Amino acid sequence: MRTIRPACAVLAALLLGAPTAALAQANCRNAGAFEPWLAAFKKEAAAKGISQSAIAAASPYMVLDQRIINIDRGQRFFAQNFVEMSDKMIAGAGRLSSGSAQIKKNQELFAREEKEFGVPASVITAFWGLESDFGSGQGKDQAIKSLTTLAYDCRRSDMFRGHLFDALRLIERGDLRADEMIGSWAGELGQTQMMPSEYMAHAIDYDGDGRRNLIRSVSDVIGSTGKYLVHLGWKRGEPWLQEVRVPANLPWKEADLSVQHPRSKWAAWGVTFASGKPLPNDNMPASVVLPVGRFGPAFLAYDNFQAYLKWNNSLNYSLTAAYYATRLDGAPALNKSGAIPKITFEEQREVQELLEKRGYDVGRVDGVLGLKTRVAIRDVQIKFNMPADGWPSAELLARLRAGR
Repeated sequence: MRTIRPACAVLAALLLGAPTAALAQANCRNAGAFEPWLAAFKKEAAAKGISQSAIAAASPYMVLDQRIINIDRGQRFFAQNFVEMSDKMIAGAGRLSSGSAQIKKNQELFAREEKEFGVPASVITAFWGLESDFGSGQGKDQAIKSLTTLAYDCRRSDMFRGHLFDALRLIERGDLRADEMIGSWAGELGQTQMMPSEYMAHAIDYDGDGRRNLIRSVSDVIGSTGKYLVHLGWKRGEPWLQEVRVPANLPWKEADLSVQHPRSKWAAWGVTFASGKPLPNDNMPASVVLPVGRFGPAFLAYDNFQAYLKWNNSLNYSLTAAYYATRLDGAPALNKSGAIPKITFEEQREVQELLEKRGYDVGRVDGVLGLKTRVAIRDVQIKFNMPADGWPSAELLARLRAGR
């Protein structure tokens, strides 16, 4: 399962260097020199059965790059909400037309994948478009250099050591050469940006050439992405996300990803499809998700949406990818009829600080409304007897400041 992972290549320009952002500084300090560490790592790689030829092929790139450490320790995060982000990344970037064109161009390949793995073309295409613009934006960093640097650095060394070992295994297996392993700043590779351990475990040779090349082979990208999503829990033939209308008197505390009810229950509470059509009166479990609170768009999120969160547990990213897939399948644009309450980025950070003082785990205090922050907001809204939609407001901030 992925945690919030490094920015994919296409999103990195927005995520890194956004003007309204907070720096996440690590508290650790590197104690040992790099060269002895590298010698010990190579020795351990050989002890794990990785060939000397693979280690030698990678060695010219196994160097320390302080720029990568600086990026990792100072990631700036996209401060726009889901509505703003989805507008920019889907319609604003022309990815509806380009995604539709890719589905049409590769329809036989997608039909084969869906028959074997059960993942719709639209779902794979949405990830493909957001992660690399269909291969045109896979990143510009040498993966071995990035992985070596982050495996040495103390902040997340254990995770990146595993990825570096698997990057060497990809070379040894013949899937990729060291010199062609160009990807994101954190070592993600290929057109759907897999970390090396994911690549090693889940990539497949779908074009039959003997290599699993997710950088150049569209066939391998489509087949491997479908297989990987099944690993993440994708259920054949089931929906993932649908826009809905919610009534003003919905029991707001029920609207959370951690809460599931049958669609018949949501229907009884007055939830309908966005068109106004009634929900099916069945037992399919779903959660109501309010990305920007009760005055913005609302969605039913099904079990398959969990695969998005396992791909990347940023709620904004997951919702954008899932919504993009529904648009490729013909769903209309979002309902934006309501006025969404907004507070400033610094006020969002203050909300996190005040919640943390009350004992809540909000993740990083960075002004970004991640899942942990949204859960904490919802809980304190319930305690304050406010509509529990998980969205910060000026009223909530005032209550938190007053300590009541």
